Amino acid sequence: MTNSHTKKISAYITSKGTGQKVEKVKISHLITTKASETPSIKIYKNKIHQEILGFGGAFTESSASIYDKLNTKNKKEIIQAYFGPRGNNYTMGRTHINSCDFSLGNYAYCDTPGDVELKNFSISRDRKMLIPFIKDAIEESGAPIQIMASPWSPPAWMKTNEQMNHGGKLKKEFRDVWAMYYCEYIKAYEEEGVPVWGISVQNEPNATQIWDSCTYSSEDERDFIRDYLGPALESRNLLDKKVIIWDHNRDTMLERARIILNDIEASKYVWGTGFHWYNGDHFDAVQRVHDEFPDKELIFTEGCQEGGPHIGSWDLGERYATSIINDLNRWTVAWIDWNLILDETGGPNHVSNYCSAPIIVDTRSQDIIYQSSYYYIGHFSRFIKRGDKIIKCENETDNLLALSSVNDSGVTTTIVLNKENTQKSFTYKNEETALHLSIPPRSIATLINT
Repeated sequence: MTNSHTKKISAYITSKGTGQKVEKVKISHLITTKASETPSIKIYKNKIHQEILGFGGAFTESSASIYDKLNTKNKKEIIQAYFGPRGNNYTMGRTHINSCDFSLGNYAYCDTPGDVELKNFSISRDRKMLIPFIKDAIEESGAPIQIMASPWSPPAWMKTNEQMNHGGKLKKEFRDVWAMYYCEYIKAYEEEGVPVWGISVQNEPNATQIWDSCTYSSEDERDFIRDYLGPALESRNLLDKKVIIWDHNRDTMLERARIILNDIEASKYVWGTGFHWYNGDHFDAVQRVHDEFPDKELIFTEGCQEGGPHIGSWDLGERYATSIINDLNRWTVAWIDWNLILDETGGPNHVSNYCSAPIIVDTRSQDIIYQSSYYYIGHFSRFIKRGDKIIKCENETDNLLALSSVNDSGVTTTIVLNKENTQKSFTYKNEETALHLSIPPRSIATLINT
């Protein structure tokens, strides 16, 4: 074992049942003696994969409504916790075009039936709470926040079921109007000082939900992009905006990608495929999309723990880290969480679809509660920066998960997750460095090798 290089390695750890929360520790605290043949985690810094865009969360009207009622001190704390240099350093964001389930109710920017010229289009509702929330984050962030916007539903008058909830489809006669709607949204937001980096075509197009939803078959989405959305963006000089397809669960993402991306005319408008986690891991599907379409990007666009706030749960963080490690090891370039903040019920949500968030605000007391998910995401977002590249990480262990990256200065970052209830040992190998390390039970560690 060579440990003469330990001075070059910084370590940070978050561990269940301790006060350690992304806490810097001496690498010597993790070094162990080699009892037998210890499996290795080997880093290959010259075997470079994708470049990372960043990590982030979603600005929803629900989150904004909680934020709006906070005192100045607590607002500042939350913004710094997510976007500040001493916080999680988020550089990605997502928000909704029209309402979503995490809005205070259904709404659209143009509710006037038959207004095909969108003369009454207005984002005035978003100016009250949502846009100020986003702008506070933009002001705090050390890097530009790349914001993607997703529609959950067109206005009711454009849909076959004449309502924003319960699925339905976009009426064919309004496809051109709906395509221009995205352009009007981008223009309106950018006039407010909120740059829009990209859009997804539709949130969860395979789901008929009791909340805001609209269904598209693969062919529907392909044709809409090729014949309406792409040309609309082109006509308004908005082709620099990234168009993201699918924006739904991993399991059938390859089938969707094949239908759209094998169409040359549709594909030319598409930046990449977005995906969620709500019906199982299906990590191999992410890899298969990359293998078939290596010139297109992959982005995780939404995930959260369903069924309430889950305050104090350690499983939350482990679910996030498991997903991030597996997704980024399969060519994903950005990872965006769902709501930035929710209240003590896991809301507000206008159809009672309560969920968890990394930061919960007890609105009765204004107490800010940091969940394990906040710290676990932080192990990635704080240390893997925009422009860093994922590198090959050969993991021979049975029980640990690992991910490695390198920056332009040659500094490598390796994140190791132990979800087991027992301590796990491994040999960390990085060029001439070989260290026998032990990771405490139910913990995550970040190793930075300069």
